[in-house]
Amino acid sequence: MANEALKMLHIMKVYPNGVMANRDVTLTINQGEIHALSGENGAGKSTLMKILFGEEQPTSGDIYIHGEKVAVSSPKLAIKMGIGMVHQHFMLVPSLTVVENIILGMEPKKGILIDKAYASKQVEELGKKYNLYVEPNKKIRDLTVGQKQKVEILKALFRGSKILILDEPTAVLTPQETQELFCELVKLRENGYTMIFISHKLHEIKQICDKVTIIRRGVTMGSYDLDKVTEQEISRLMVGRDVVLDIKKKPCNPKETLVKIRNLTIQNSHGKKLVDDVSFSLRSGEILGIAGVEGNGQSELIQALTGMESYTEGEIEVNGRIIKGKSVKHIRNMKLSHIPEDRMTMGAAPHLSIVENMIADKLGSGRFFKRGILKKKELIQYGKEKVKEYLIFCKSPDEAIGSLSGGNIQKAVLARELSSAPLVIVANQPSRGVDVGATEFIRRRLIDMRDSGSGVLLVSSDLNEVLGLSDSLIVMFEGKVAAYIPNASELSEEELGSYMLGAKKQSQAEIQEARHE
Repeated sequence: MANEALKMLHIMKVYPNGVMANRDVTLTINQGEIHALSGENGAGKSTLMKILFGEEQPTSGDIYIHGEKVAVSSPKLAIKMGIGMVHQHFMLVPSLTVVENIILGMEPKKGILIDKAYASKQVEELGKKYNLYVEPNKKIRDLTVGQKQKVEILKALFRGSKILILDEPTAVLTPQETQELFCELVKLRENGYTMIFISHKLHEIKQICDKVTIIRRGVTMGSYDLDKVTEQEISRLMVGRDVVLDIKKKPCNPKETLVKIRNLTIQNSHGKKLVDDVSFSLRSGEILGIAGVEGNGQSELIQALTGMESYTEGEIEVNGRIIKGKSVKHIRNMKLSHIPEDRMTMGAAPHLSIVENMIADKLGSGRFFKRGILKKKELIQYGKEKVKEYLIFCKSPDEAIGSLSGGNIQKAVLARELSSAPLVIVANQPSRGVDVGATEFIRRRLIDMRDSGSGVLLVSSDLNEVLGLSDSLIVMFEGKVAAYIPNASELSEEELGSYMLGAKKQSQAEIQEARHE
């Protein structure tokens, strides 16, 4: 019989508001196993992991660690039991060094002082042992995304974790960085570590994991050896129907220019160029992708285009009008919509209802207001229509949007942004952290908008998505355009990764020729 590292039996979690996140979940993981946890957004994966890490307490059910029944009452106790969490959004302090982040809260002492020399040596040895080496005295802000991921894993290992929860660990990595991470995880597995791998990327689950447990609507659908199930079978178990995993679309038929960006430069307060002399155009009837490792100017470019931040030099035109000095409202009135990178901080007001969030850009509309008074009947009808049209799983459109799963919040954001007949759609990470069913829906909607004549500017760290959805593609590296690819379907993930990492770069002449300038 295999040595069980973890068993969670019949876990139920009911929140005070009556929402049942886990109805009956059983999870068994053997020692030295990389075990995938899959399911739709809202299926109960996050709640289950919060329970395991002591951030939430189960309503009922039992947890066993190496055969011993335990009560995980806090994250501190979880760490003491050898459970470590590697979060999707890195929990690191940018101004501190690698070693300072790793030892934070459990600093080794020499007398009354922190023994930094000893700590650096320990971190260095740990890194070299598991192919996770990062220069201990480097500041976090100077590291690549892949290096930050290593620091997060090292932090868990330094605290004595033997069971690692990896939440969407490849979400922001290039193919090369992903393969490097997988080599590191295999090394940890060989050394007896147990890992829970949470991901929506089914091809990665098939590549790196031994088994998968699938949860649907708070109930375990079963555990499977990954060499005995296909990606299609996994997706069917997750959502209860067949999912089209391949991105299919008609050839694009681009027409007039909708967005024109020329020699755009954006500097930070220290004078560093975050976007450096970037030029491109977006046309009606096309999806233009922007690829790049996070932190290479994509976010700053999108903030400038949508009016969230100003720009230093250059020119941005939307539908023939210069946007310099214009407010967000003015730019949106130019028929531009924006699906933001972070749905919770920029895309939604968590405490407002689903339908209130859906009409946040329509507050002056005669459909919903008469002499400043809200037409409640019209609002209720609109909410019902959009919930049905965008397949939003909720009790009612009056429910607080913050109570929904990530995928359903994203669909509500999509409903708001696409319902105003925009000509320009800025889609920043539209399917990040979203399950296969919601991803399929979001991608189909963006293609439909393209086919109806809108121009879509797509920023995505999912290389399958950016290559599959984009008609043409630009790659950004260190704030510059490293490559312009007129036909995105001709580019492989490996070649795209080389451009993203700066290992390959087009000349200015090649970029201009590709853009027909």
